[in-house]
Amino acid sequence: MRQRSRHLLARTLRAPDTVAHFSMSEWDTLVRQARAAGLLARLAHRFRQHGLTAAIPTVACWHFDAAETLADKQQTAVHWELQQLQAALSDLGSPPIILKGAAYVAASLPAAAGRLFNDIDILVPRELLPQAETALILAGWHASGLSEYDKRYYRRWMHEIPPMQHIQRATVIDVHHAILPDTARYHPDSAKLRSRAVAVEGLPGFHVLAAEDRILHSATHLFHDGELPHGLRDLTDLDLLLRDAAVERDFWPRLTARADELHLSRPLFYALRYLRHFLDTPVPDSAITILQDASPNRVTLALMDSIFTRALAPDHASCADAFTPAARLAAFVRAHWLRMPAHLLIPHLFHKAFISPHQREPKPA
Repeated sequence: MRQRSRHLLARTLRAPDTVAHFSMSEWDTLVRQARAAGLLARLAHRFRQHGLTAAIPTVACWHFDAAETLADKQQTAVHWELQQLQAALSDLGSPPIILKGAAYVAASLPAAAGRLFNDIDILVPRELLPQAETALILAGWHASGLSEYDKRYYRRWMHEIPPMQHIQRATVIDVHHAILPDTARYHPDSAKLRSRAVAVEGLPGFHVLAAEDRILHSATHLFHDGELPHGLRDLTDLDLLLRDAAVERDFWPRLTARADELHLSRPLFYALRYLRHFLDTPVPDSAITILQDASPNRVTLALMDSIFTRALAPDHASCADAFTPAARLAAFVRAHWLRMPAHLLIPHLFHKAFISPHQREPKPA
């Protein structure tokens, strides 16, 4: 029973019809896992798609209804915030590109269904960062309460400026100039991403990434992020993005070719591998074959499997085994190792572990 409950949410996402035979104990576990993964609203949407709403026990319904209400409210807020950003950045000179969840909403993609948000991410050319930051400050966004060390760290090493929070609405904007830090092992060219960006219908002055680039960015973000409490949610994003884009002719050869062009074949390989493992995403064998050159050796791949099959599962006790804490720590260390070379990483981790905890936190403005 313990082994079955570990993968209950993933099994439900793969085959929603199975909930018709769930016990109350399984419903309880499913709700807890979905909440931990940030997938309650998306799961409710999936049940509605499959005509399974009536199968949800009365005592569980309010969990799904509340999650959907929150998701709808957040999507309304995203549309509003994008309009405010549109006004603030109208004179930037280059269309900002909306990234990740907000892009799914702006482009009305299936991946927007039931999606929850922490912030809005945009991409602008590096040379326009000062102009974009000034415009956002004038519109009410300011750097949130970070230490001076963290602010310097963002501006010197990261692919974005410090997160900016609105002084009235408390919404957070992340302004990127690239999708990975300059110090990372992979360096996708931001100019190439911008060159294929697509205008957003109904939101003049904003673009979103092309379909292939949107998927590659999602895969890259997932497998370069050391903290994965919502890893399964991000996998479901990828699943929906792939299913939506794969209806186009020659999509898979275009995707693998674009990954090679942007030097992102390795994260795409991992994404497709674990999409198959968790969600049975229909990935053709031909795509996996093309990406074999980007795959690690057998020993490394076995190690990655032991890490990501645990770290991408919901961060809930019912999904964990004795090795899960070690797997999450390994994912965290790996992500930092990919982001920074050792001579930068070691001093940074030392500062965060031994100096930052003893520094006085800045007071919110």
